[in-house]
Amino acid sequence: MRLKFIDSVKEGFLGRFSRRDFFKGSVLAALATVFGWKCSTPFYFPRISIPTYSSIGVRPVINCQGTYTILSGSLMFSEVTQAMEEASKHYVHMDELMEAVGRRLAELTGAEWGLVTSGAAAALCCVTAACVAGSDPEKMALLPDCSSLKNEVLVPFNHRHVYDHAIRMVGVKLIEVDSKEEMEAAVNDRTAMIDVLGDVCDRGPIFLDDMVAIGKKYNVPVVVDAAAERLDVPNVYLQAGADVVVYSGGKCMRGPQCSGLVLGRKDILQAAFLNSAPHHALCRPMKVGKEEIMGLLATVEMWINGRDHEAEWREWERRLQYISDCITIIPSVKTEVVLPGISNVAPTLSITWDQNNVKITPREIQKILLNGEPRIQVPLSRRGLSIMPYMMEHNEEKIVGRRLHEVLSNTV
Repeated sequence: MRLKFIDSVKEGFLGRFSRRDFFKGSVLAALATVFGWKCSTPFYFPRISIPTYSSIGVRPVINCQGTYTILSGSLMFSEVTQAMEEASKHYVHMDELMEAVGRRLAELTGAEWGLVTSGAAAALCCVTAACVAGSDPEKMALLPDCSSLKNEVLVPFNHRHVYDHAIRMVGVKLIEVDSKEEMEAAVNDRTAMIDVLGDVCDRGPIFLDDMVAIGKKYNVPVVVDAAAERLDVPNVYLQAGADVVVYSGGKCMRGPQCSGLVLGRKDILQAAFLNSAPHHALCRPMKVGKEEIMGLLATVEMWINGRDHEAEWREWERRLQYISDCITIIPSVKTEVVLPGISNVAPTLSITWDQNNVKITPREIQKILLNGEPRIQVPLSRRGLSIMPYMMEHNEEKIVGRRLHEVLSNTV
């Protein structure tokens, strides 16, 4: 009689839950409480309402501007998030993990070695520390006081940028030079490295070949910042003789936003890792977690083996054409597809109009779109607006085309 009663209770209790609920663990946890079941491994089930942007009052944007950190970079592919989730389920020794990932990155890219950092700026700092102190614990402990160490970094005047601080924070001095003759004359026993901005190294007056030749002659590492560039395989900078090249993981590769990819000489990259977390050196605060490390590895695997780059380009062109068709029916509105340089490599749509016919300024449209629903972030161009399609998601071109048409046509 008692067994029948228990069976009927169980049947009525379970009947209130779906099969999906059962396997999510909620029913199992409830049954454990009701019937006093015990298990050495606790059941895991959602115990909170998962926070979302909307639940905390943050409004997402449709990103028509690009892979800017202020706009949270890029969106990761599902393969990347799956790799990160899998990595989150186990403990690993970080030295062993970085060794294995460095080896795999080398296999994928053809570089001598690979390193994952907590962003491209962190990579510049870690690599600079490696060029100054190497893997010598006594020298590493001195940083950022490198007055007794190599403490000068040579940089062409037109290669200076806002990320110089990532290099200077090691304690070095940036020595600005204007010609290859001036660069060679500036080399001395205090020279730690040559800093190169990939975006401008083909514009002169000092070309990459010149800097590589000087670096090789005096045994000074050449480090290229290619943060927003495409990851070419084989790598154009390493083939040209550069010692290290740095990329952002969260820009065009669409990896974890807080990740950087470093390729190049094994001795420099392993010293850079020793100068950063989990080791107790200058760059210890620049920690990159096991999840980001495996996420970036999946990102590089995707970039090389899983993405159809030509198909992506055709899709970007299609999105721009759709938006252009929506707005060029408005009198005086004109569009033009502009091809990119070597950074942020995607076509962009330049939009201009005669403000005597369409009585609204580019800045006014930018503000209307950003404050509207949904929010749309578009950059200003020299004479109007521009649209970067890379970060747009499926069907968002329809929303952008419709909103631009509404705003432009309402002021004619």
